Amino acid sequence: MNTRSHILVTGAAGFIGSNLLAALENAGYTRVTACDTLGDGNKWRNVAKRSHTHFIVPEKLPAFLDASAPDAIVHLGAISSTTATDADAVLDTNYRLPVDIYNYCATHGIRFIYASSAATYGDGSRGFVDSTDLSYLSSLRPLNLYGWSKNLFDMYLSRSGAFAPEAAAPVAGLKFFNVYGPNEYHKGTQQSVVPQFYNSVKLHSRIGLFRSTAPGIADGMQSRDFVSVDDCASVILWMLEHPQATGLFNVGTSTATSFLSVAREVIEASGIRTRIEFVDMPAQLVPQYQSYTCADISRLRAAGYTGHFTEAATGIRNYIANYLSKSDIYK
Repeated sequence: MNTRSHILVTGAAGFIGSNLLAALENAGYTRVTACDTLGDGNKWRNVAKRSHTHFIVPEKLPAFLDASAPDAIVHLGAISSTTATDADAVLDTNYRLPVDIYNYCATHGIRFIYASSAATYGDGSRGFVDSTDLSYLSSLRPLNLYGWSKNLFDMYLSRSGAFAPEAAAPVAGLKFFNVYGPNEYHKGTQQSVVPQFYNSVKLHSRIGLFRSTAPGIADGMQSRDFVSVDDCASVILWMLEHPQATGLFNVGTSTATSFLSVAREVIEASGIRTRIEFVDMPAQLVPQYQSYTCADISRLRAAGYTGHFTEAATGIRNYIANYLSKSDIYK
């Protein structure tokens, strides 16, 4: 790909999507089409600063594709809530729609990059291996509907031979771990813990952490691989520039950081004396709670990606200093 290529981004006004639009613009791409719904909230602010983006609503996507085949499609649109319960809606959005988009790409030989998720790994008992092997993918047991739907699509592509280098369309699925950064505010309780902790510090001088329900893990030591959204956008840009990279790829820092450590970083960055309290995890969350995630990015490195991943402490401080503590919190 080059900066004259026409890139279509679905879910473009969302969290990762809007950061990708900014990265594409900064990289010099001027032919970008964004597909998303904005609703009646402040989601439009995620894309308000973009000057080289054409916007369409999802209902217009088929007509758009009939009229103008893009050079690449980055499919980020999804029902991403880990507490979603409408299985039919999730299946339509997270499985059937990407199947249709992939088939379009395969027919036209178009580069297809899409968001999978670390939620596919469930409790991590089968490891965090970004294998495209169907037997491995089918052995995974995601803990929530969102993770199941993402794994279902990964398995569809595996069965279809879509990950093979000689496939009709070069496909890359990105298994994002716990992403944080600007433009996630519309996600409410599904935001990363960084803005949630920061707001709690500012309003209440208090951060509540879930008590652990996992044997051998102390309260507050539940850990995730927290990855900056800027780093995620950089990986997508690299994938656009290297269509020979095909398969599934973990996107994370390869380091697990505890929630207690995140809380302490937020408190230090805010400069506000704050107490940390432990609270019981809601019963409905216990069966679907990931107590530990950590990305193995060896396949991404083997594919040739050499970009730096920001360590959590640095990323959290930058997020607070450059966005959360400012009057303009949007990228």
